[in-house]
Amino acid sequence: MRAGRALLGIDQQTLAERAGVSLPTIQRMEASTGNVRGVVDTLTKVVAAFEAAGIELIGENTPSSGQGRGVRFKERQSLKAALSPPRPQRRRKGGA
Repeated sequence: MRAGRALLGIDQQTLAERAGVSLPTIQRMEASTGNVRGVVDTLTKVVAAFEAAGIELIGENTPSSGQGRGVRFKERQSLKAALSPPRPQRRRKGGA
């Protein structure tokens, strides 16, 4: 959802308004880990708002029906691990 909003250049409040749901609902949905959780009707409204704006949400292991470029993880991993800075390498004493 964050990536979709970023592509559109909108904030959570704007997405909530376009989907006809509350801001706390969008915040809860974006805070979900793994699959987004929510009431089916609410999820449908959010997906419809993205689709109306030209955004295609791609499920895991689902081919894209759209054209053009996109971004997704090659392998499933946690967002936290993907965004963590690399660990600094230790230098050995007496060597290069």
